[in-house]
Amino acid sequence: MGRGRQQGTEYQLVLYYGDGRAAVRPAAGGEDGIGAAASEEPQEPTALDRKRALTSDLMERVCDPKNLNRAYKRVKANGGAPGVDGREVTELRPWLAEHKQELIDSLLAGSYRPEPVRAVEIPKPGGGKRQLGIPTVVDRLVQQAILQVLDPLLDPTFSESSYGFRPGRSAHQALRQAQKYVAEGRGIVVDLDLEKFFDRVNHDLLMSRLARRIADKRLLRILRRFLEAGILRNGVCVERYEGTPQGGPLSPLLANLLLDDLDRELERRGHRFCRYADDCNLYVRSEAAGQRVMASVSVFLEGKLRLRVNRDKSAVAPVEERTFLGYRISADGRLWIAHESWRRARERVRQITRRNRGISLSQMIHELNEFLSGWVTYFRQAEGRSRLQELDKWIRRKLRCVRLKQRKRAKPTADWLRSLGVPERRAWLLALSGKGWWRMAGSPPAAEAMTIQWSRDQGLLSLAERHATLQH
Repeated sequence: MGRGRQQGTEYQLVLYYGDGRAAVRPAAGGEDGIGAAASEEPQEPTALDRKRALTSDLMERVCDPKNLNRAYKRVKANGGAPGVDGREVTELRPWLAEHKQELIDSLLAGSYRPEPVRAVEIPKPGGGKRQLGIPTVVDRLVQQAILQVLDPLLDPTFSESSYGFRPGRSAHQALRQAQKYVAEGRGIVVDLDLEKFFDRVNHDLLMSRLARRIADKRLLRILRRFLEAGILRNGVCVERYEGTPQGGPLSPLLANLLLDDLDRELERRGHRFCRYADDCNLYVRSEAAGQRVMASVSVFLEGKLRLRVNRDKSAVAPVEERTFLGYRISADGRLWIAHESWRRARERVRQITRRNRGISLSQMIHELNEFLSGWVTYFRQAEGRSRLQELDKWIRRKLRCVRLKQRKRAKPTADWLRSLGVPERRAWLLALSGKGWWRMAGSPPAAEAMTIQWSRDQGLLSLAERHATLQH
């Protein structure tokens, strides 16, 4: 296939070969009507050209039955709330049985149009609200199918210092790397906070990064439609010109793709850093160096990537004064659970053990164990066994409080305490004390009846014991 282009007063013909090569030759019949001799040696394409040439059939890979079936299983396993159409995940299979070929045809033709996403706001751990965009289950299926094709192509090109939402990488790896930087003497952290990152992603910048790597225009067209899909808030569909709302399978990959520019710039400058999604920490040796880095990197983010640095939450400080992924790193490189993480854990336990919930003790302990097991597993790298023992003690008292309230009146309470080995006089003194449930739960007779072994017999997980097991 040829295409003419003008260079000065001379016309040239650019020939594109099927294997991705290109040759340039003067076109016959220039201004003098005489054709010059053709150059038979084609120009070698760049490595990027060769890689792009391999991505011209991505939509066929997206629509491969095996890929779609795998995407369906993942969407079903993830569950989640319905989108704007109200369709539940359980309704996806019957819908596919009737419309699967129609869906595939629209994807292959590049005509697929996603529905608007449903806006949902959830509280952020540090205060404020985080906006999620919930796609319909069909759109989640399509996004997941696209993700399964793009992830193996894009992820290997990302920086080694990027850890968030990547296969085979985790927050714990990022923390271990941060520990090494601190151990090297880089005790000052440049803690960058990007203000509403997922809401401010520039669509044109992101699409230009995708177009560098993807040649399939059908897929690029559909990805752009996903980015520009409206967001339904309070019954009104609002058009979107920036942002990639959290809630869809593709959002983390697209975020990593855009922020890879930041990673490469930091590497070019020789910085030591760890990035987990939009949470980026750089480690330097002095506060003066940290202030210089903060200023220059902020200029890069706001000028080149059109992102906004939150000056109130970003800081240059000794590492022990900042948190990273829920942990605190001490000056000697050890990991501790951050104060805010302790506070959120206690708040969650309070919610589970509310005395007016009207559920059985066994159900309450089941919910507690689900939360505590995941929480302590995440913080398994932290020091602080004594604080875990204190939290265990506080949780046991919360359960004693619940159990006493469930007995309600004095005689059932006294009889129950006696059945657990409390002498009759002491059992009645507690049952008739008239104190509040929390004070009663902290009394010696209550502790004598509901011992640590009693808590174990009820099936309650011990944080300190579980933490010790995980560290071995």
